[in-house]
Order: sequence, then structure tokens, then C-alpha cells
Amino acid sequence: MDQQARRGGDGLPGAGGDERGRAVETVIRARSLVKRYGDFTAVDGIDLDVPPGESFGLLGPNGAGKSSTMRMIGGVSRRTSGELTVLGLDPDVDGPAVRAGLGVVPQDDTLDSELTVRDNLRVYGRYFGLSRAECRERAERLLAFAHLEERAGAKVEEISGGMRRRLTIARALISDPHVLLLDEPTTGLDPQARNLLWDRLFRLKEQGTTLILTTHYMDEAEQLCDRIVVVDQGRIMAEGSPAQLIREHVSREVVELRFGREHNAEVARRIEGVGDRVEVLVDRVVVFADDGEAVLEHVAREGLHPVTSLVRRASLEDVFLRLTGRSLIE
Repeated sequence: MDQQARRGGDGLPGAGGDERGRAVETVIRARSLVKRYGDFTAVDGIDLDVPPGESFGLLGPNGAGKSSTMRMIGGVSRRTSGELTVLGLDPDVDGPAVRAGLGVVPQDDTLDSELTVRDNLRVYGRYFGLSRAECRERAERLLAFAHLEERAGAKVEEISGGMRRRLTIARALISDPHVLLLDEPTTGLDPQARNLLWDRLFRLKEQGTTLILTTHYMDEAEQLCDRIVVVDQGRIMAEGSPAQLIREHVSREVVELRFGREHNAEVARRIEGVGDRVEVLVDRVVVFADDGEAVLEHVAREGLHPVTSLVRRASLEDVFLRLTGRSLIE
């Protein structure tokens, strides 16, 4: 079954079967990409290659350069230097053509609260030159895709935050874009709404849509991203699949020990050398090791009694702490 038939069958507009995305081997290509604001360098010489159909995560702490990179990709901010092509085009030269091939889901909803859910889709479709008939047809398919049929006649101000995020994604798909840019797509949503949104995004990925996303949720990155680039201070710190990043940058298991803030540093000195690495965080001592239970046994032999202890598998959050020295939300 071809891409067009799959899209039509899943409630998406059927125009996705064109050759727009197939004509280029790399949807996004950047070489030595730089963005400066006066004396401040937000993006400092990064290289990127995103093939068609990949779910690509651009992650890092606040101020790392993610948003500046996304704005350059989206053709709304000109690069300072370097090379950048999106869908085979230079966004600084062919901005309108690039933007026509992108769907954009901003961090903050920009829906028209005075219009109904259905009319938000229909009106937005007219901006892309779609006929009224096309807008009606695509709106109904996208309402089904986003599970919003029962709320189609409600005004935006009357629906929940999770529904608004699904509507924002549906609206970004009205032009049948090959690439979907998502900036913090599930921020502020409850777990049920997040999981429903993940399901919608996973379906898009299965249908061949290229996803470029930023997120502060590590479980979200592991669920949605085929590949991740970690950026900090405008530079790429690491690149790979979630599993590859964990394997290359942290140990298999992590032990979290809490002794109280006034005792953590002293305990860390006493157990230095156990496992691969010992770190002192604000509220706990963290030990990276291949065998967490062996670490706990060593702590007990030292006569140390933590208030709480936990052995868990290493995560992407540990990778970020290792690479950047701070959490994503700082």
C-alpha cells in the first residue's frame, strides 16, 4: 500500500503521496551552522543530517540553542553563517517554499479561541491556497485523526488543554506537510493526554512524516525519537539513538542514595572509587555502576545507612547530567 493510501485510511489528508519528500535523500542538512544575536552566539557551528521519515530529537538545557536552530529550519530566522537546506532548498533564499512544506507546532498554542474547533482547521487551510472543498474534506479527516469529532462544533476556549494540543497538531497537518516541527509538544499535559498525543505522533511517523521535536521529557524522547542530538551552549555534545547514548555515556545501572544534604558530600568521599563514577547532587549521591546491588552491599559494609536508596536502569536524564552538568529544565 502506498503512502497516499495509508494516509487516507488513517484520517489524514490524502495529498501525502506526492514526490516532495522522496526527491531529496536528506530532509534537513546543516554544515557549520551559526546563529548570533549581537555578541551572543546561540548556535555555534553545528552539523545535522535528517533523512526522510526519521523522528529526530533536538534536546538540551534551556538556552542551549534548540529554539534558534528550529527557527532557522522553519525559515523564520536567517542564519549568520554556514550552510542549511530544508527539503533541498535554502530557507534564507526560498523561505516561502520551505515553509509551505513544513507543519509547525509551537510551544504555545496560537489557535483562534473565537472560532470552533472545525473552523480553526478550515480557515487555516485557506492560508495555503486550498479550496473550500479541500479544507472541508481535510478538516473532517484531521478531526478524526485527532479524536476531536465530538468537539468539532465547540469553541477552542471550551476544550481542554490536551484537546488544544491535538488541534494544534491537526492544524499543522492541514497542508499535508512532509516535515512536522514540534516545540515542546506535550508541556503541561496530564499523563493520559500525553500518551494519546504520543499515539498520534507515532502514527504520523509510521506514515512517513519526518518529525523534528524538542522536549524536556526524557520518556517522551525515548518513546518518539529514532535519533537524538544533545546540544549545549550552541554546540553538539552527543548524537545517537536513545539506547546508544545511554550505552556510550553512562553505566548500565544507577544507584541513588539519600543521606541528607549535610551528609551527602562526606558520604561521596567515603565511597569514592565504587562503580564507574560517584556524583553529588543537591539532594542525593548518585553512583553509576554496572551492578547496582553490589554498590548497595559496599555501602552497607562501610557502615553507611542511607535514608532512602534506589537502584534503577540508566536513563537519558543521566546522559544529560553527564554531558551538560545540569538538568534540561534549569
